[in-house]
Amino acid sequence: MNRKILVTGGAGFIGSHLLKHLVKKYSGYQIVNLDNLTYAGNLENLREIEGKSNYCFVREDICNLKALKELFLKYRFDTVVHLAAESHVDRSIMDPLAFAQTNVIGTLSLLQTALESWRGDFEGKLFYHVSTDEVYGSLEKNDNPFTEWSRYDPHSPYSASKASSDHFVRAYHDTYGLPIVISNCSNNYGSYQFPEKLIPLFINNIKNNKPLPVYGKGENVRDWLFVEDHASAIDLIMHNGKNGETYNIGGGNEWKNIDLIKKLISIVDRELRRTPGTGEKLITYVTDRAGHDLRYAIDSSKLRKELGWKESVDFDKGLTITVRWYLENQDWLERVTSGEYQKYYEQIYNNRK
Repeated sequence: MNRKILVTGGAGFIGSHLLKHLVKKYSGYQIVNLDNLTYAGNLENLREIEGKSNYCFVREDICNLKALKELFLKYRFDTVVHLAAESHVDRSIMDPLAFAQTNVIGTLSLLQTALESWRGDFEGKLFYHVSTDEVYGSLEKNDNPFTEWSRYDPHSPYSASKASSDHFVRAYHDTYGLPIVISNCSNNYGSYQFPEKLIPLFINNIKNNKPLPVYGKGENVRDWLFVEDHASAIDLIMHNGKNGETYNIGGGNEWKNIDLIKKLISIVDRELRRTPGTGEKLITYVTDRAGHDLRYAIDSSKLRKELGWKESVDFDKGLTITVRWYLENQDWLERVTSGEYQKYYEQIYNNRK
């Protein structure tokens, strides 16, 4: 079947990797990227597919119900892959209302538009909601990893907003019969990630001999998933996942923040041919984040057993690939850090209107 897919948030980190994966793999699909180009949206991430005949970009806010209805009417989507979200915990602490607006009202607007557009004819339709492991709360050191049946226990405005959006997606399935799947992923890493996030931020700081701010004692544990493996998992779930089901996607790579930072230092020092351990003097411990969850860990056995998913690279290889990309793409990093990427694409977009 030649699908007509709406991907929201496709100019972001995970969304851009997913779009490149889908556009290249499925030439018969019509794929529309809907993104409002907020600070984390960068069309430069999609240059290699922007001229493809099966891809197009639309700039719009997912909270704009009227625009969403017009878009569905024009393209007759049968699939929505919803990634658009505010996603940085620190920003959610500073501005929780923005997170509620985008992550809750935006998701609800998409759900309502899909429901009205499909009008009960759900054959071949799918609303795929991409969520996070943070909705499950925090694990203690010896707790078993989160499964699809773990209790929701969000602790930050960000995770609370994502938990709420998950509940709305399930409510539309249970109340109206809307065909849905949800996936909850662990921390992603890879190329084109906005440099406020830990891995690109610290790679850049190590290279430029800037401080490496570590919350508390660096004891917080996260599970790391290579972004290209996340894209392949979404593809697999979109095509083979069961209606109404949830799938956890994790990398199986639990690392204390401080150990991950030291590993990054080791790789960057090696790639720059510095004396081993040179970057460790940059580590600076700072006051811990409010409500900082101790540990996240994802059990992906359901996805592996039922759909046959597996990672393409181990963590050492994936992290080395990632470090090399940021070191070799300093121009991209500088444009994003300075905000020049927004000015460039703002001008292009205005000229096209």
